[in-house]
Amino acid sequence: MKKLHFIVLFSAVSFTLFAQHQSSDWWRTTTIYQIYPRSFYDTNGDGIGDLQGIIEKLDYIKQLGFETIWISPFFQSPQQDFGYDISDYNSIAPEYGDMQLCEKLIEEVHRRNMKIVFDLVMNHTSAQHNWFLESRSSRDNPKADWYVWRDGKGRGDKNPPNNWKAMIGGNGWDYDSLRQQYYWASFLPFQPDLNYRNPEVKQAMLDVARYWLAKGVDGFRLDIFNALYEDASLRDNPFSFRMLPSEENPDVFFQKTKYTLNQEESFQFATELRSVVDEFDNPKRFLVGEVFGDSATLKSYCKHNGKEGLHTVFLFETLGTSFNATLFRHLVEKFEAAFHEPFQPTYVFSNHDRIRSIARLGGSVEKAKLLALLQYTVRGIPFTYYGEELGIPRTEIPMKEGKDPLAERYSWMPQFLVNLSGESLNRDECRTPMLWNEAANAGFCDSTAQPWLPVSENYNEIHVARQQLDSASLLNFYKQVIALRNATPALQNGKLSVATAYCTKHVFAFYRREGEEKYLVALNFSKKKRAVAAAGEQILSTHARHRQAELLPFEGRVFKIE
Repeated sequence: MKKLHFIVLFSAVSFTLFAQHQSSDWWRTTTIYQIYPRSFYDTNGDGIGDLQGIIEKLDYIKQLGFETIWISPFFQSPQQDFGYDISDYNSIAPEYGDMQLCEKLIEEVHRRNMKIVFDLVMNHTSAQHNWFLESRSSRDNPKADWYVWRDGKGRGDKNPPNNWKAMIGGNGWDYDSLRQQYYWASFLPFQPDLNYRNPEVKQAMLDVARYWLAKGVDGFRLDIFNALYEDASLRDNPFSFRMLPSEENPDVFFQKTKYTLNQEESFQFATELRSVVDEFDNPKRFLVGEVFGDSATLKSYCKHNGKEGLHTVFLFETLGTSFNATLFRHLVEKFEAAFHEPFQPTYVFSNHDRIRSIARLGGSVEKAKLLALLQYTVRGIPFTYYGEELGIPRTEIPMKEGKDPLAERYSWMPQFLVNLSGESLNRDECRTPMLWNEAANAGFCDSTAQPWLPVSENYNEIHVARQQLDSASLLNFYKQVIALRNATPALQNGKLSVATAYCTKHVFAFYRREGEEKYLVALNFSKKKRAVAAAGEQILSTHARHRQAELLPFEGRVFKIE
């Protein structure tokens, strides 16, 4: 009987996958796995993950049930920001591979009926990009206006052009002694911002997108997309009482970002980029933006003045929502109201910039399973960061030992203050190597190699090979819930409504409906048993083989309602 059930489920999943990938709206129902390539799998013994490593692990990702992979940048780069400082958009960094290997990766992903999304950094380049080297060489060369250059103010023009601050603090203007002008860098000094008010720049970057789309890439994740344009008049940003930004308010370091983020032209450019992407329609391609602001601002990147823009954007409020039934109910209700059809919300709990999700949960696997159940049963696009399915912990790396340029910038901070923070200023801590097996270096690289970052100390307890053999592991729960989603149209496309009769201070419950199908998802966020009397068949629980009338502590269940 169990074998028959498996065959039926496998057939349903296969059919659903086939149907999805024939659909122009494949992105609406997809499940996305983010890979930080430097830390995924090293095949050449240099301690750095590579493209061949991703190819060799594609079957692992496929078996988990993921349909799309998003890969952080692996283009040519001096690696000062580990790939987010690009020096050539059309070349591959040699530590990762070459163009032939990149094309093979795209081919191998598609051969498995999966999609591949690249990380595209459009806001800035590396200061070592040929464009910038030419631009800084004089004030009248062909690329002189490709970046945001301005004279200084005050005696000897030694003061910055205005009061704009970088996203990470400090003045965002950097003086170039060769050109004897300031250039604007909204993130790090070695990442000068491109000048999108120059039509040549805009055309060059749209051509970069076309170049990769023509090679078969299925879409792009767009890095700090809301910083593309700045105020043309360079007006000073107003004062703000905020020291640190929130997910909805990007104001930071006591300054509003009125003239440096979310400019009208950035919304317009989203529609121009969408037009380019829509030139490639077999299959349709996909855009997801890293943007910050309130719901109205975020939606403006998806549709502006009646024109289609990005397909969706990250909704980072999930990252800051405490483990609480009422808070998650309010969050889901907010997303449903703001990103109702035809918009599509996103759900993300970890990424390459933010502290590992399991660290926010105090290392609790039970809580991690509950959030995974929520993430893969609500209406929206779920994103899982590599190793999240294992519960890879935050590896504390002293700021003074950090390779992350943010750690270097803030290395003066006392370590105890960093440790007390809910987030980390050292992004190395969320980028440590993937844990594959019990071999030296967790199987990430050869035993004779030195991993570029330290491997988690508890890797012997949570690596892939071990969890695959444990039916109650976090890894196997991810497989179960993703398989259920992939085989259930109501969990992919169905309408969502809050099941108010089941909701309490400690329990959040909601329905998913598609045609005659109806499911109830009930989530117990408390450490005590909670009653739930669902008139339906239980088809999945975060607690293996549990079928009591009460939800166990931190248990979530899915019921099929007749």
